Formats: sequence, structure tokens, C-alpha cells
Amino acid sequence: MKKHYTSVISSIFGKFASKEFPSIIQHTINSGYVKLMGLDMSEFDKPNNYKTLNKLFTRSFKIPRAIPEEKSKLISGVDALITDAGKIENARAYQIKGMSYSIEELFGDYHKEAVKKVEGGEFINFYLSPKDYHRYHMPMDLQIVSLTHIPGKLYPVNFPLLRNKKDLFIENERVVLECKDKRGRCQVLVLVGALNVGKMVVTFEPRVETNSDIREPQHYEYEDLWVERGEMFGWFEMGSTILTFSEQGSIVPEVSINQKVSFTDILGTIR
Repeated sequence: MKKHYTSVISSIFGKFASKEFPSIIQHTINSGYVKLMGLDMSEFDKPNNYKTLNKLFTRSFKIPRAIPEEKSKLISGVDALITDAGKIENARAYQIKGMSYSIEELFGDYHKEAVKKVEGGEFINFYLSPKDYHRYHMPMDLQIVSLTHIPGKLYPVNFPLLRNKKDLFIENERVVLECKDKRGRCQVLVLVGALNVGKMVVTFEPRVETNSDIREPQHYEYEDLWVERGEMFGWFEMGSTILTFSEQGSIVPEVSINQKVSFTDILGTIR
């Protein structure tokens, strides 16, 4: 079975972005990207200090951002735009207003019980544009119960596609993290791949190799794996989307559609 054309394009771009060019060429590439995309580099190293475009994409902070001390506060784990948010009803959520999809299809066969657990709860969609900080962090203290890497296509997740392509998140490659919070309630995070996302990295699971040759879902389970609120657990190698799903009554979100958020921003309360 041949790779979808979106995966082929993403692989080619990923190879280009990971290649270390002679310094004068690399400086031109990096500076051009920063200018073209309008990156704010005030919290990061100088663009010319990154040896590849990919290292610029996946840049870390020069000085770490402070995590809000109050543990009851839900934080944003990413720099992103909230493209939709709301209640999970009849096992469905929205990729954007007016375009619903099945959570059961999104989660896949290994997480059918999680679909039931988050019914009536909250979903939030975070879109990371190519100019955003690409690392992702935990929004609360979570125990990772299991992870499933589901292969798929790599369509763009921009607004034209969100509005017009049905089941976009379901068709795209994704990584599903089923978790429990400190009170044992179900929390699910889904990392969604997109065009030119060469890789989605999960630091605690090196067996996940996205945009690879796998054709069937790969599932992993964990005994006692906790990731603390604010802790970095991976990155996109380009912009993409993270979807969160919370068991009913576990969080009280204070977010709005089209709200720009930054990692460490308070987005509500953990009950």
C-alpha cells in the first residue's frame, strides 16, 4: 500500500528541514522563515544559532516560563489558537463550528471505554500554526494509562480544511494518549498530524515513529507513568493540532473560540 501524497510531501519537507546546510545558506533559510512567518524570537535563541530549520521549529525557551503555582488551575500546554471548544454530546465533538465528528472513530478501537467516560465532558481544540512554539506540555498532572499511534494521511489542519473537509481529524495520522488525573478521572489528549509535520515526538515513548511505514495502529500500555503539569512531553516538527477531552465535571474551562493562548496561561479550574 503506497503512502498518501500528503505523507510523501511531508517526508520530503522533513528531510529538507532536518538537513544541515553550510552556515551562510542555513542563515538565509532560518532568517527567511522567521521573516516570512513572523516568528517572535524574543524568548528564544537567535535564528542563526539553529543548525537546521527543524531545530528552529522545535526550539526551546532560553528561560523557562513560570508555571502557575496553584495546582487547581488548568493551564495551556501549548502556544496555540483555540479553534473550537464545548460539550461532548452523543460521542461527538466539533473540528470547527458546524462540522462534528465521531470521537469513537478518532480514539480508535483501543479506547472505546474512554469514549463513554468523556461523554458529557469538555473538549478543546488547540491549533499550532507554523510560527508557534512547537513543544507540548501537560495541562495538569496526569497518569498515562495507554498510548495508541494511529497511521493516516497528513492533510493540512488550517481553517479552509477544518470548514470543508469532513472527518479531517479522523483521516489524519494521530497519537492518542488515554490518561487519568489525580482523582482517577479520564482525560484524553490527541496529537493530530498535518501536512509538513515530519514527525510527532513523544519523549516517554521512543517506539512512536510517525509518518513512517506502519499501516496498523500501534498500542502501548503503562503501569505507573506520571507526567507533571507543565512538563514537556514532546513536539511537532511543524505546526499542527492537539485535542483534549475531559470527563464530565473534572474541569471548568474558561476559554473562547478564536482565543490565542500561550503555554502556562490559565484556562480554567480542575475540580
